[in-house]
Amino acid sequence: MTKQVVPDVVCTFCGATCDDLQVTVEDGKVIGVRGGCAISLRKLTEYGRDRHRTPLMKKNGELQGTSYEEAIHRSAEILTNARYPILYGWSSTSCEASRVGLELAEWVGGVMDNTTTVCHGPTLLAVHDIGEVSASFGEIRERADLVVYWGSNPVHSHPHHTLRLALEKGRFRSGRKDRTIIVVDVRRTDTTKMADHFLQITPNGDYELLCALRMAVRGDELEQGVIAGIQAEKIEEVADLMVGCEFGILFFGVGLTMTLGKHRNVDAALSLIRDLNSRTKFLVMPMRGWYNVAGANQVSAWVTGYPYGVDLSLGYPRYNPGDTTVIDILTRGDCDAALVVASDPVSNFPVEATRHLAQVPVITIDPRPSATALISEVVFPSTVVGIETGGSMYRMDGVALRARAVVPPPPGIRSDVATLRDILAEVKKLKVAASN
Repeated sequence: MTKQVVPDVVCTFCGATCDDLQVTVEDGKVIGVRGGCAISLRKLTEYGRDRHRTPLMKKNGELQGTSYEEAIHRSAEILTNARYPILYGWSSTSCEASRVGLELAEWVGGVMDNTTTVCHGPTLLAVHDIGEVSASFGEIRERADLVVYWGSNPVHSHPHHTLRLALEKGRFRSGRKDRTIIVVDVRRTDTTKMADHFLQITPNGDYELLCALRMAVRGDELEQGVIAGIQAEKIEEVADLMVGCEFGILFFGVGLTMTLGKHRNVDAALSLIRDLNSRTKFLVMPMRGWYNVAGANQVSAWVTGYPYGVDLSLGYPRYNPGDTTVIDILTRGDCDAALVVASDPVSNFPVEATRHLAQVPVITIDPRPSATALISEVVFPSTVVGIETGGSMYRMDGVALRARAVVPPPPGIRSDVATLRDILAEVKKLKVAASN
C-alpha cells in the first residue's frame, strides 16, 4: 500500500478554481482532501461513483454497450450528414478539448456554443459595449477594503470565494475587520449574514438601483424617496462608501444577468464602475459558475474572434446572440444533430428547446449518466479533468491554470480530448471519401 500527498491540486468545480488543495492518494484512489470546501471534498472523493464504463449506442431504441471504434464511426456519420449541427457544453472540460471542438465545428459546419449562453452571456455583451476594469484574485485579496456581492450567493455557489477574497488577511488588509462587505439581493441568503450592509431590492429592480447609485456617485439629487425598494438615504450611504473606499470590487452573479434587463443591467453596473474610477479605484468581476467557462470563452475568442454562440455553417465565423445561440436554434427547430460535451442541457434548458433536442440524434461525452445521455444516440465515457487527466483552464479572474492528474483513470476510459480527436479524424475521412 502506497500513500502520497499531492500538493497544489486544482479544484475543477466552480469558477473560483482554487489551486491550493492537498490531496491524499492511496493505491490509486483519493482518500483525503485538505484546503477544499465541502463541494470540492465530495467531488474529489466521490468522482468514481455512477460512472459510464463503456461507450453506449442506441440499438432498437435502447442504449447498449458498443465498441469505441463503432461509437466513433457512428458519431462521425451523424455530424457529417447533419445540415446544421450544434456543439454545446465545454465549460466543464479543458481548453484543449474546446480547441479540438472548434476545429470539429468548422469541419461539420456547425454552431459552437458554451454554457455562457445560459449564464453570463449578457455580461459579455455588456463588456463589448462598455469594457471592464478588473484584476487578479491576488490583487483583490491584498488590497480590497470594500467588497460588493450583487445577485450572487457565494457562500453556497463558490464556498471559498468569500474566505479568500473577503475574509482572509492580505498584505495591506488585516482581514475581515479591514473590509466592508455589501450584499445586494432580492432575498436574504447565507451570504447576507456576513454583510455590513444588505440592500434587499425588489425583483427586477437592479437597473433602477444601479442608475440611482450612479446618480449618487456623481452627486446628483435622488428625487424619489424609495428606489427599487431601497430608501434614498441608504443608496446615498452606500454610494459614499463606494466613493470613500481605497480599493473596491463588485462581484455580480446571474441574479443580475438573468433578470429583467439582462445585458442592460450589466451595462449599468459597468458604467457605475467607470464613474467610480473617476473618484477612487474600483473593479468589477462576474461570478462565473463552471470551472472553465472563462476558458471556453477565451479559446473561442482566440480562434474565431467571438466568445460563444459562433456559427461556422458558412465556412467563416458569425456571431449574433439571440440568433446563433443554442437555445434559440433549438427553439426554432433549426438544428438536426447535436454534440454535447461535459454538460446536461436536457436538465436545465427550456421545454421548447429540450423537446427539439430529443428529436435529433445527440452525441454525449460525459463521465456520468445524465438526462441528456438518456436521449442520446451515442454516449462516450470520459475521464474527469483535474482528477484523472490534466488540462488547461481559466479562473474567473482570467488567470490561466494547469491541472494535472492525481489518480489514473479506469481502464479503457479516454479523455474528452482523445475522443474528440478521434471523431474529428473520422469526420475528415468521411468528408474526403464523399468528395472523391
